[in-house]
Amino acid sequence: MADLRNYQMRAGAGTRVDTGIDEGLRAYMLKVYNLMALGLAITGLAALGTMMLATTNDPAAAAATLGNGKMLTALGTALYGSPLRWVVMLAPLGMVFFLSARIHTLSVSAAQTMFWVFAALMGLSLSSIFLVYTSASIVQTFFITAASFGALSLFGYTTKRDLTGMGSFLIMGVFGLIIAMIVNIFLASPALQFAISAIGVLIFAGLTAYDTQKIKEMYFEGDEVLVAGRKAIMGALTLYLDFINLFSFLLSFLGNRE
Repeated sequence: MADLRNYQMRAGAGTRVDTGIDEGLRAYMLKVYNLMALGLAITGLAALGTMMLATTNDPAAAAATLGNGKMLTALGTALYGSPLRWVVMLAPLGMVFFLSARIHTLSVSAAQTMFWVFAALMGLSLSSIFLVYTSASIVQTFFITAASFGALSLFGYTTKRDLTGMGSFLIMGVFGLIIAMIVNIFLASPALQFAISAIGVLIFAGLTAYDTQKIKEMYFEGDEVLVAGRKAIMGALTLYLDFINLFSFLLSFLGNRE
């Protein structure tokens, strides 16, 4: 999955916070994590709701039947079996571009609303995983991802080591990963797909720590409310994308297919 993030967004960025106990920093990071968690909740609900509307157990209501026995409604056929699926896949990408480009002109409430819309569109896009993987493996992979993400983000928050060099290398790796994924659309190579998944897990594990440190460094006690709000939303979006990509690549390893 394409991971597009506005790494150049540093509006009003302050200096590194070195104090061990800083209430302002803790409140700022808590807001970032809360926004991210709510975004993930919206994505999960949107994905589950879409799947419930797109599938059926009633043969009379089925518009199509998949090879694994799952039956699709007319909505499911449109979402997963027509050109509309490309709109569903690319809509979140467009939202990321738009939000990243316009964040400096939006009010906090407008930017936050766009983040919720993006999270819902991402849920619509990810709903197809329920057609491929068992529900149990999806839930299991989600909790593994959450535990891994928490540990990696904590490392990024607490480490005294500057992760900038590692982050620059990983960002280049993201672009290489995207190219490899596009190539494999045409090759359909299981070996290449395995390699992409393995490298993807490593890249987004590293990016989780790197992005956490960068978000922490963006905090500045003297920021206006508007600037601080925009920073928190962009930080939440960045970590949200790290989580979603880490989950997707882990699912390709750990998920049990239908």
